[in-house]
Amino acid sequence: MSSRAVSMQNLPRAGRWAIYIALAVVFAIACAFLSNWQFTRNQERSAQLALVAENYDATPVPLADLIPADGDFSPSDEWHPVILTGTYLADEQLLVRNRPHGGTSAFEVLVPFRLDDGRVVLVDRGWVPPGQDQPLPDAIPAPPSGETTVIVRLRPGEALPSSGRSAPEGQVPTINLRLVADTLPPTTGGALEQSAYGVMLAEDPAPATAPTALEPPSDDPGPHLSYAIQWILFAVMGFIFIGYVIRTERRHRREDADDVQSEDAATDAVAPAPQAPRRRRDPDAEDEDALLDAAGR
Repeated sequence: MSSRAVSMQNLPRAGRWAIYIALAVVFAIACAFLSNWQFTRNQERSAQLALVAENYDATPVPLADLIPADGDFSPSDEWHPVILTGTYLADEQLLVRNRPHGGTSAFEVLVPFRLDDGRVVLVDRGWVPPGQDQPLPDAIPAPPSGETTVIVRLRPGEALPSSGRSAPEGQVPTINLRLVADTLPPTTGGALEQSAYGVMLAEDPAPATAPTALEPPSDDPGPHLSYAIQWILFAVMGFIFIGYVIRTERRHRREDADDVQSEDAATDAVAPAPQAPRRRRDPDAEDEDALLDAAGR
């Protein structure tokens, strides 16, 4: 016996509809999962915006108030300004490469700053563009020399690149504080604060020139909430579509049944009328007629 592929139309009507509804339920579950994921991302983004609103323009405090000498940086203090007093270690300056500023892959300037208490904090002084005829910057403004007071906003360190990319000498691929500590001389790297670094806000005394200040964080809440609502609508539309398919199939069945009835009625209308049965003649009469025909010849 040859096998024949079974299509959806070969299945019983109840079986097809059960498959349609099952597909709609599976699609709705997937949409619900994606919607919940977008709602979670929206909550996370809202928390980030609230943190920036609370800390970004707060009154600067001494570093020890937020990061004690034997303590660590708290994520709730991100973007909070702190006051640093000490000296820049200009000879140990680093560049972090491939930073998106000014419509190009710029460099951010990282300079270790030694505090009066001996700790070292990495300060991001801003960004400089690549050179006109070379990938490296044409000039990097030097930090103030001698005793300096710096106000920075605290940021947590960044993760290592997932691609494993590296950087030439004097540069780092990302602001990973452990990587920076390993790149600096041991006397500086061993004292580096590795729970946070600072993004420069102000320097006193102010230098004649300085790198371009980093842009403030975006206040865009992102599309997560609208995406979450769209996934809910997609789930509802899935059920509406299945209902439409079932309703269309039922309508087609009714139309097919009506067509069959119409064809049967038309066939009955054009069928020829039944003929009356011919009357059987008497055998004697037939013999008599035969004799008459013979006599007449």
